[in-house]
Amino acid sequence: MHLTTQRRAAWALVALAVGAFTYVTAEVLPIGLLTVMAADLDRSPSETGLLVTGYAAVVVLASLPLTRLTQRVPRRRLLTVTLGVFVAGMLLTAVAPNYPVLLGGRLLVAATQALFWSVATPAAAAMFPPEIRGRAIARMSIGSSLGPVLGVPAGTWLGQQVGWRTAFALAAAVGLVTCVTVATLMPRVGSDGHEPGRGATPDARRYALLIVATVIGVGGYLTAYTYITPFLLDFGGFAPAALSPLLLASGIAGVAGTIVVGRLLDSRPRTALVGPLALITCALLTLYVFGALHPVAVIALCVTGMSFSALAAAIASRALQVAPGSTDIASAGSGSAFNVGIAGGSLLGGALIDHSGVRSVTVAGALLTAAALAALLCERWVAPARASAPERRAPARSAQ
Repeated sequence: MHLTTQRRAAWALVALAVGAFTYVTAEVLPIGLLTVMAADLDRSPSETGLLVTGYAAVVVLASLPLTRLTQRVPRRRLLTVTLGVFVAGMLLTAVAPNYPVLLGGRLLVAATQALFWSVATPAAAAMFPPEIRGRAIARMSIGSSLGPVLGVPAGTWLGQQVGWRTAFALAAAVGLVTCVTVATLMPRVGSDGHEPGRGATPDARRYALLIVATVIGVGGYLTAYTYITPFLLDFGGFAPAALSPLLLASGIAGVAGTIVVGRLLDSRPRTALVGPLALITCALLTLYVFGALHPVAVIALCVTGMSFSALAAAIASRALQVAPGSTDIASAGSGSAFNVGIAGGSLLGGALIDHSGVRSVTVAGALLTAAALAALLCERWVAPARASAPERRAPARSAQ
């Protein structure tokens, strides 16, 4: 890559990471401001909670259709328009005079998030040579890891101090800066001179196995993590004042996990995928057995946070590697699978708490992540590679 192009790509990657940070913050922010928004809009907490539930539903349902509709649009233009609509949706949310308008603004932002997550990861990878694309994906994922650690607490504090509308307006301002940066600095094409759109080692069966493992593995983690607060209080015996520092520590560990896995995605992609699942399984079992021992519980909680963030980056990278067709469609599919796992895990955890007690969510989550791990470990038998022969012939053709 030319030096100028390298610098533009590096700054464009930073902008996409900031975009990921902003989207994560925008999605989860109503949870932190739930009571403030409900009181201001004269709505019940459950109605206000639909701002999050409806948002997630749109992200799941709109990812694949929107990605298919926009496949022929140049990536820089598409991301610029997507971020521009995000800014408009956030501003509409900030100035909404009533609940229906607010909900409409949220759903508009959710539609842009569905498209952003489908397109941004392949676009980030395409700006760099193949041998470092995994590292680029990991660096972009740092932005999404920082969202729960910095974005949501800061937005919640700001909304409580000066009003929830200000918090959303500030997120819109960050989105505007990101939009301008992407429009100005993002290269028109990939680092190899063309718009990339295919997996490095396309394999429909391995991609399908990845999707299944994603739903099961993410569902397992969320079965436990959605209800980690009552687990820490009721079984772990932690004081309520300890919850915020514990969750902060888990979030910081998540950022560290994203950085660490970036060193493995290109050189050891299989380890980068199965390693975090193995660690999550062990950590959840540790919480089930030793969750009442505070030092052990803290370490296990941090290991789960670190490993889950690493797993998210590894899934995104693996989806691009084995994409059987368009990498954008593959990214949309893995993103939808991720969100299905989140929703399914939350529902399962809630049912378990009602019938089996809060401690059960950790062992159930561990069983699911172990099942996802087993599926991926059996990949060579369940979905044997079929591209070896063409790959051996490739050098002969290039030499002619």
